[in-house]
Formats: sequence, structure tokens, C-alpha cells
Amino acid sequence: MGFADQRFNVNLSILFTELPLLERPAAAAAAGFTAVELWWPWVDSPTPEQSELDALKRALEDAGVQLTGLNFYAGRLPGPDRGALSIPGEESERFRANIDVAADFAHSVGATALNALYGNRVEGVDPDRQDALALENLVLAARAADRIGAVLLIEALNRPESPLYPLVSAPAAVEVVDKVNAASGLGNARFLMDLYHLSMNGEELPSVIERFAAKTGHVQIADNPGRGAPGTGTLPLEDLLDQLRKSGYDGWVGLEYKPGDRPSAEAFDWLPPAAR
Repeated sequence: MGFADQRFNVNLSILFTELPLLERPAAAAAAGFTAVELWWPWVDSPTPEQSELDALKRALEDAGVQLTGLNFYAGRLPGPDRGALSIPGEESERFRANIDVAADFAHSVGATALNALYGNRVEGVDPDRQDALALENLVLAARAADRIGAVLLIEALNRPESPLYPLVSAPAAVEVVDKVNAASGLGNARFLMDLYHLSMNGEELPSVIERFAAKTGHVQIADNPGRGAPGTGTLPLEDLLDQLRKSGYDGWVGLEYKPGDRPSAEAFDWLPPAAR
């Protein structure tokens, strides 16, 4: 087994960011990839003009790459925010306004995974109130995902880099997955297993895979330390992906790492061209 037996896509919100958004799909295709994923690209707008959505769709189609996954609106990301759906007031409303926009765009380009970042804890707000709001909004998101035949992803981040984010372990994220599935009755919520974030939390990754592979809807990787390409840190990513494969996961593996001090196109030397 090994890297050649996986299906990799490129996250265009962390790789190829030296290029304008509409040039990134073609750059990924030129690097040999057929699939990409994105954070919500319009940081300041949960409801961009249709012309902007159409332009991104054309860029994907012209490049011949498949968008496999998309984040819902998540506030300023990259930046201080880690989602909007549990933030009372304006941010929650912006998330709700985005739900159908994101789902409809995903459907228009054939993406089948929608990632909903939970959001930071807010000083002075009861965590129980945030969690109740989060569940309400996640059920709405699950319904929208179900409408287009997609899964809803819920992600654990890492405490050192996201100290206000409450889902900083695999069990915490999977607990929310289970609550959403129970509340919606749809069963389409899944765990987004980001091996970099989980390693930053000090979790035992083989154990996480053993326990939660069956509930995993998407996997993302970066090496640790440094959040660079595989081989720049110490994580046994090839072995971990082999374990995931043997555990039944056969979905995409998102490359969500920093290219370092080189152009993104040069950050894939670890991966044989035939495996892209």
C-alpha cells in the first residue's frame, strides 16, 4: 500500500494562495491533480453575487478539476475566527444565510461534502447556549447537505492554535456528529479527521483511526511539526493512511498543508505524479 493507493485532493485555501482564487484550479491541474477542496472563499460575504459563484464554477470546469468539498461560511478564515454557527447574533445569522448558497453551489459543481466549523467560545456567553445554537444550525446544515446528496462534516481543530475552539479532540467532534444525526434523523453527519490537528492535540492517532474510521467522512493531512508537506515533520502519514484504508476508509485525502518558502507547485515532490 502507501501514498500511491490513496485519492488526494488539494486544498486551494492553503495551497496555491500565491495566486488569485480563479487561477488556482488550473494551477492544481497543472500539478497533476484532478480534485480540489476549498474553505469558504468569500471571507466577508456569506452570500456573494451570483457572478462570483459563476466565475469560480467556470474556473473549476475550465481547469477540468472536481471540487469535492467546501466549507460553509466560517468568519475570518484564515484569521481569528473558527466558524460562525455557534456565535449568537450576527455571525449565526450570516451562517444561516450561507447554508443554501453553499449547498446550491456545491451541488452545481458536484461537491458532495460540506464542512461546518463550530466556532469559538465567546466570552460572557453561556457555553450551553452556544451548544444549543450550534445543534440547531448544524441540523439546518445537515438538511441542506441531504437535499443535495452530500455529507455534513464536523471537524476537530487543535488547542494550541485554536484555544477558544471547543472541539479539540476526536471524541468531542464525534459526540457532536452523533448529536446532529440523532436530532436530524438523517444520519449524514460525519467526522472530518484531520491528522495534523489531532497530532497537535497529542492524540494517539492509530487509536483514533481504530475507534472512528467508520464515522469519518473526510481526511485531511499535514505533517507535524510545522504543518508542512509529508516528510517535513515526524508523522508516519503513509502508515496512518494505510491503516485508514484497511479500516474501510476509501474517500479523498485532502492536502491541507503549507508549502513553505517555495511555490506551491514545488510542494508535491513527496507524491509520485501517477498518484495525483
